[in-house]
Amino acid sequence: MSQAPVAPTPSGRRTQLLIRLAALLLLASLAYTAWWALVARYHEHTDNAYVSGNLVQITPQTSGTVLAIQADDTDYVTAGQPLVLLDPADARVALEQAEADLAQQVRLARNLFASRAAAAAQLAVRQAELTRAEADLARRQQAAGGAVAQEELAHAQSAVLTARAAQTSAKEQLSASEAQTEGTTPAEHPAVQRAAAKVREAHLAMTRAMLPAPVSGYVAKRSVQVGQRIQPGAPLMAIVPLTGLWVEANFKESQLARMRIGQPVTLRADVYGSQVEYHGKVLGLGAGTGGVFSLLPAQNATGNWIKVVQRVPVRVSLDAAELAAHPLRVGLSMLAEVDLHDQSGPVLGTTPRQAPALQTTVFGAKDQQAEQRIARIIAANLGKSR
Repeated sequence: MSQAPVAPTPSGRRTQLLIRLAALLLLASLAYTAWWALVARYHEHTDNAYVSGNLVQITPQTSGTVLAIQADDTDYVTAGQPLVLLDPADARVALEQAEADLAQQVRLARNLFASRAAAAAQLAVRQAELTRAEADLARRQQAAGGAVAQEELAHAQSAVLTARAAQTSAKEQLSASEAQTEGTTPAEHPAVQRAAAKVREAHLAMTRAMLPAPVSGYVAKRSVQVGQRIQPGAPLMAIVPLTGLWVEANFKESQLARMRIGQPVTLRADVYGSQVEYHGKVLGLGAGTGGVFSLLPAQNATGNWIKVVQRVPVRVSLDAAELAAHPLRVGLSMLAEVDLHDQSGPVLGTTPRQAPALQTTVFGAKDQQAEQRIARIIAANLGKSR
């Protein structure tokens, strides 16, 4: 006759549960250890990261009254597009005066060169007169002894002295003319070049009455108003080019030991959530902590000092194609995770930048226009070559 199975006691059930729980904790710890050894220790992440970009300030180079504003906040503008128009009346008058002065200086330079040629011709005349006077004196001296009166001989000697003095005066006049014209031409005379510089200055002042967009981007922080009298350097608006953005990720100082330039970075933006990932690389590590460059740096020499973990800004690039597919704005929050597997890169940059970080070419045409204006004025007042 078989016996019925013995039911487990409460203490036996508790022992089994504890064993299972211990096994579970052991498996969890082993899994975490394996995950940390293979993955986690090669990644550093932070949520203290924000999108950064160039904020190109639009500031006037001359004073003036605002006549028109041709771009507003959130507008997209292209490089060279007019943004603000100032009253050019005063600059136009100054340019006309400078052009008139340049024309006058060119004509005065022509007169200097003509005077030099006249002085050279006058010197040749005086030399001929001296030669003739000396020859006349020599003839009278040979005929002396009663054939020529002493008075005539004295007159001949006086004529030689007068001709020699006239020759000396002509030489000095020629030297003075050469001092003002030697080594130059009417178009390159210093007085002409000084007047040409005034034309350049006045021309630039007039062209600067139109403020162009230095780069393509979006208008932000417009503060200028029509009718406002503005001064040089006053901020009027900003242009934000959203195609060259990067991320400033602030990592704790304890996270930087194995961080190197060139390491890959995975980023997520709060605006798109975890569905969109960006991929970039570490471009460089800051030369100091954020507290060092703050408006009021911490004074740690006081008696009530409390240690605070510092953060160092790390500059991270963004893939251009991913940025074009999912545009970002300056200041947006990001999550950054750096892959530390590659340790071949340097901790700090060792080579200088070869290409400019940002540049514009919209202002070069103004200089060319000024040179063309100057060349036209000089050519018109040089006259026909002889």
